[in-house]
Amino acid sequence: MSPVRTSPPRWALRFFKWFCDPDLHPYLEGDLLELYELNRSSRGVSTARWRFILEVIRLFRPGIIKSFEGSQQLNQYGLIKNYYKVSMRNILRHKTFSLLNISGLGVGLASCLLILVFIHHELSYDTYNAKYHRTYRVLQHFGDEENLGTTGEVPTSSLQVWGNAPVAPALKEYFPQIENVFRFTSDFDWLVAYNDQRFQEKGIAFADSTFYQVFDWRWLAGDARSALVRPETMIISRQMAEKYFGDEDPIGKALLMDGEESYEVTGVYEIPPNSHFSFPAFISMATFINMNPDIFTSWGYVDFYTYFTLNDNADIATLEANIPEFLERHASEHPWYTIRFEPLADAYLYSAAGRQPGPTGNYGNIRIFTLVAFFILLIACINFMNLSTARSIERAKEVAIRKTIGSSRTALVFQFLVEAVLLTLFSAVMAVALVWLFHGHLEMLVGKELPVNWLLTPLHLGYAVAFVLGLGLFTGLYPALALSRFTPIKVFKGAVKTSSGGVWLRKSLVVLQFAISIMLISGTAIVYNQLQFLRQYDKGFDDDQVLVIDYGWDGKVQRSLETVKAELLRYNAVVSVAASRATPGDFFPNAGTGIASPAGELVYHGPSLYEIDEDFIPTYGMEMAAGRNFSSEHPSDSATALIVNEAAARLFGYAHPEDIVGQRFEQWGRVGRVIGVVSDFNYVSLHDDVEPLALRYATRWNTSMLSVKLRSHNYQETLTEIEKIWKTLVPHRPFVAHFKDTHFNEQYEADARFGSVFSIFSGLAIGVACLGLFGLTVFSTAQRRKEIGVRKVLGASTQRLVSLLSLDFIKLFLLAVFIAVPVSWYAMQLWLEGFAYRTAVSWEVFALAACCTLGVSLLTMSFNTLSAARANPTASLRDE
Repeated sequence: MSPVRTSPPRWALRFFKWFCDPDLHPYLEGDLLELYELNRSSRGVSTARWRFILEVIRLFRPGIIKSFEGSQQLNQYGLIKNYYKVSMRNILRHKTFSLLNISGLGVGLASCLLILVFIHHELSYDTYNAKYHRTYRVLQHFGDEENLGTTGEVPTSSLQVWGNAPVAPALKEYFPQIENVFRFTSDFDWLVAYNDQRFQEKGIAFADSTFYQVFDWRWLAGDARSALVRPETMIISRQMAEKYFGDEDPIGKALLMDGEESYEVTGVYEIPPNSHFSFPAFISMATFINMNPDIFTSWGYVDFYTYFTLNDNADIATLEANIPEFLERHASEHPWYTIRFEPLADAYLYSAAGRQPGPTGNYGNIRIFTLVAFFILLIACINFMNLSTARSIERAKEVAIRKTIGSSRTALVFQFLVEAVLLTLFSAVMAVALVWLFHGHLEMLVGKELPVNWLLTPLHLGYAVAFVLGLGLFTGLYPALALSRFTPIKVFKGAVKTSSGGVWLRKSLVVLQFAISIMLISGTAIVYNQLQFLRQYDKGFDDDQVLVIDYGWDGKVQRSLETVKAELLRYNAVVSVAASRATPGDFFPNAGTGIASPAGELVYHGPSLYEIDEDFIPTYGMEMAAGRNFSSEHPSDSATALIVNEAAARLFGYAHPEDIVGQRFEQWGRVGRVIGVVSDFNYVSLHDDVEPLALRYATRWNTSMLSVKLRSHNYQETLTEIEKIWKTLVPHRPFVAHFKDTHFNEQYEADARFGSVFSIFSGLAIGVACLGLFGLTVFSTAQRRKEIGVRKVLGASTQRLVSLLSLDFIKLFLLAVFIAVPVSWYAMQLWLEGFAYRTAVSWEVFALAACCTLGVSLLTMSFNTLSAARANPTASLRDE
C-alpha cells in the first residue's frame, strides 16, 4: 500500500514558479508552504491540498505575474484596449459599411430569435406537467376488419382520442403500474347566468375529480382535492371567474346552467397556454353519472377522453403487451374494439389520431421554420463575410503599412477578429431591440402567447453570449485571414489580387443566396396558391350567405322550433331555414350503422352522423345522387328513413348510389330503409378526403342550431332585423350567430397563419440576401475598376459596361435556378401531402420566383454597376 502524500501538489508549485515574479517568488512560496502545513495539521491532507491550489489561483493576478519579454504578455489589457480603439475608429469612419453589416446581421439574428421563440413554444406543449414523461392517453378504435392496415393492425390514423367511459376504471383496476386516471368529456355549450348576466359559453366539459393528480394546472382558489367530488359542483378558469364575478371571491357562489340547475363554484384554475387542450370550466363527473349512469358501463358509447400516469418504475411496453388480455377480459363482446397508449409528449405535435380535444400543431411546419431560420442566419453570415471582403482593396494599404512597421499577421488577424466581434455584438443589441419591438406582432400573427422569459435565464443568456462571440469569430475569420495575407510590396505596386479559392468561395456563396431566394419565393407562392385553392374549392355545398344561429340545445327553443322557423321565414331577406345537430365544419358523432349488403346480410360500420330536418339539404344547395330527400309529405321519415353519402354507399359495398336506395338499415334504435344518397360534400377540412356519412332525420330534441339562407346585400341591416326577431321569440337566450363560410374557413386559420409567417420571414431573408449581393457587386466592380476604365476609354457604352458587370452574376443565377427548382419542388410536395385536396405545382411558379429573384438582384446591383460604369476613367487609370 503506497503512503499518503503529505506535500502540496507539485504541478501547482511548478505553475506558481512559472508565472510568479522572481523577486516575489521566495517570499510568497514560503508563505504558501507554511499555510499548507497549518491546514494539514488542523484540517487534514486532502483539505490542505485543495486550499493550496485555491491560494495559487488567487495569486494569479496583475502585480504578481511576472513580465515576459516582447509582446507575449499574460496581462495584455493595453493591447486589447488598442485593438478595441482601432476597431471602433474603423467602424465609425466607415458608417455606411458598418450600418449595412450591423443591420443585415441584426435583422438576421432577430428573425432567427423570433422563429426560435415560436419553435420553443411549439415544442414546450404540456411540459409544464411534472409527470410529463410518464403521462399517457388512451387511443380507441370502434371499427371493424375493414380498418385494419396491411400489417393486420389498426393504423394510428384510424384511432381516435375520443372514447368510452368504462375503459378508465378498468385500466386502473387491471394494471397496478397505473398511478392515476383522469377522464373528461367532449365539450358542451351552456347558457350560463349569474345575477343579470347571461352568456352562451362554449367548451364546458364534465371531468373527474382526479384532474390535479395528472395535470399541473395553476390552482388559484378552492381545494383541488375536493373541488369536483360532489355532484352539481364546477371549477372555472380565471378568465371566466373575472367575467362573472369581477373582484368577488367566486368560491361557494352558484352559476345557473341552462336556466335549470345551479352549480356551485368550488375552484378557480388557469391552464397554461402551452397545453394541448383548454376549457373555460369543468363540471364534476358525478353530475354526469347522476344524469345518465348507463353511459359509464357502456363500452360502445363514445364521449370521453382518458389520460393516466404511470408509477416511476413502470414500463409502458409492459402495459401494451398485455392489452389483448385486458380486452379479452373487459371487452370481449366487442371483437373489433381495440386501444393503444400514446405519450402525452406526442399529443400536440406528433399525434395522427382523430377527434383531438384541442388544436394540434404541425411538426412539418416547425421543420420548415427551422430551415428558414437557418437560411436567414446563413445569408446574414454570408453578407457579413462578403461585405468585409468587399472592402479588402480599400484596406489593403492599411494592412501593408501595418506589416511594414512590424505588425505580425497574427496581430492583424486578431485586430480584424475584434472588429468582427464588435460588429456582431452591435448586431445582437439591434436584434434584441427588434425582438422587443416585434414580439407582439408575431403573437398576433400566430394567434398565441409566446413567452420570452425563458430567454433571460442565466443558462440561456450564457448560451446567447457564447453564440454571439462564436458567430463573430466565425464570420470574421475568413475576412481576417484574407486581409492579413496581403504582401506589402504588391499592395504598394497596386497588384492586389484575390486567390482562386476566394473567388470560388464567393461564387459559391452567391449561388447559394440566389438558390435560397428562389426557394423561398416559390415556397411563398405555393403556400398562397394552396390557401386560395382551399377557399375557392367546390366543397359540394353552398355556404354563401348562410347564417348559423346556435341555440345550444335549449329546450325552450326546441319546443317552439317550428314557430321560430316560421317567423324567420316571414322576413323577406330569408330564403330558407333548416334545423340540425351540426353544420359542415362542426363537431359530429359517429354512429354504429348496419345496412344490408349486396349479398343481403347486415354489415356494420361506424360512419359519421348528421341529424337534420327536411330543409337542410336544400338550404345548403346539396345534390341528391340517388333517391330523395326527407319530406314532410312522408311522416314516417322521422323514424324509418336514412340518407347516406356516396362514400358511405361505397363503404357498404355499392358501386352505384342508386343500388343502396331501398336497403334496410339499423342505427341507434331505428330500423327502416335507405331513401336517398346525397352527393359527396366536404363536411370537414379539405386536409382530409370525404368520409362516409349518414344523415338521419332529427327530431326537435336532437337539434342545436338553425341555418338561415339569406338574400341580402346589406348584412348589417339583415343581422339587426334577425336579432330583433330572435329577441322577441327567444328573450331568455343571447343571439349567437356566425356566417357559415367564414366559420368553415376557420379550419384553415392555422394554414393561413403559417402562410403569413412564412411569407414575412421569407421576405426578410430575401431582403438580407440583397445586402449580400450589393456587397459582392461592390467587390466585383472594385476588382475590375481599371478594366472598366480601359474599356470606357476605348469607347464602351454605359449599357455595355453594366451588361458586362452583370453577366457573371447572371451565370451564377442560372446555376442557382437548376439547384433551387428541384429542391423547392420536392420540399413543397412534402408540405402539400398534408392536404387531401391540393393545388398543382406548375412550372409558372418557379418561373415567377426566378424572375422576381433576378429582377430584385439586378435592381440591387444596378446602384453600384451604374456608378462604376459612369465613373471618370482617369480616376482608375491615373497610376498607369
